[in-house]
Amino acid sequence: MNISVNYATINQAKMDFTDLYTSKDPRNYFKYLGQLDYIIPHLAQPVFAQLIKARQETQTEPVTVLDVGCSYAINGALMKYAVDYEALRQRYTAPSLQPLNSAEVLELDRHFYRSWPQNKGVNVIGLDVSENAVRYAEDAGILGRGLAIDLESRDPTPEEAAILADVDIIVSTGCVGYVTSKTFQRIAKVARKGRTAWAANFVLRMFPFDGIAKTLADQGLVTEPYEGATFVQRRFANRDEMEKAVMAVEGRGLDTDGLETEGLYHSNLFVSRPLEEIERRPIQELVTVISGANKLWSVGANVLGSYGQEVRQAARARRG
Repeated sequence: MNISVNYATINQAKMDFTDLYTSKDPRNYFKYLGQLDYIIPHLAQPVFAQLIKARQETQTEPVTVLDVGCSYAINGALMKYAVDYEALRQRYTAPSLQPLNSAEVLELDRHFYRSWPQNKGVNVIGLDVSENAVRYAEDAGILGRGLAIDLESRDPTPEEAAILADVDIIVSTGCVGYVTSKTFQRIAKVARKGRTAWAANFVLRMFPFDGIAKTLADQGLVTEPYEGATFVQRRFANRDEMEKAVMAVEGRGLDTDGLETEGLYHSNLFVSRPLEEIERRPIQELVTVISGANKLWSVGANVLGSYGQEVRQAARARRG
C-alpha cells in the first residue's frame, strides 16, 4: 500500500482556484469552473441519492450527510432540493445576477431554494476551511449546519464533535488531496457512535486513496472501488496543467491513454461501508452511474485533447 504520500507535491500539478472558494457568493465559482466544464457534482448526484436511499433502509430518522470540502454546498443543494446542476450553473452565470452585491444574491437565494421541493429524508452538514463559502451555504438554507474548520490541523471541539456525531454518510467530490486521512480519522472517530458512518469519495486519479481507506478500515469500513467507469471532473485549464497531471497519474503506474490524454481530469469512486452491507449489496449492484461522456449540455471545445499523445510523451520525459 502506498500510504505515505506528499499531497502538496502532487497538488502542484493543479491550477490554484483558492480565490473562487473564498468569495462571499458562488458566482465566481460557477463563472470560472463553468468555463472548464466542471461536472463532478452532476455525476455525483445520482450516486449520492442511491447511497442515501440505501442508508434510509437501515434507519427511521432522516439521513445526515457530511460533505467534506463542501465549498458553497453545491452537492448539498443537489441532495436536498429537486434542482439539477445545470439549473444552478445557469443561475449563477446569468447576466442579470452579475451587477448585484453578495447580500442581494444571498437574499434571492434564500427565496430560490425555498421555492424548490425539498427532500425531507436528508439533512446536510458542510465542512470546509472557507468561512465565506460555508456561511453562504448555511445562510441560504442549503446546509443544516456548516463547519468552517480545518481538521487537518486539530481535533473538533466538543460542540463540533456533537454535530459530527449525527453523520450517517461522509461524501466528497474532489477534496481528497487537500484533505488527508487526518481529517477522515477525526470525523470517523466521532461520527455515529455505535453505528459507523458510510463514506463515498470521488478522488482524482493523481491521488492514492490507500491511506484514507486504511483509516476508514480502522473504523470498521471496507472500501470498494467502483469498477468499469471513471468520472470526469473538468477540463484542464491549459497544456501545462494537463502535462503535470498526466505525469502525476502515470507516476502512480496508471495509464492515461483515453482519459487524461483527452484533456480531462478523471476521478475514481470509492465507497466504504461495513462488510455486512457490502455482502448484502455490493457496490456494483448498489450504484448505477453516468461518467460524464454523455453530459446533458454542450461541452466546450476541448482543444487540449488533440495534444494527448504529445503531452504524454513530454510528461514521461520530465519524469525521466
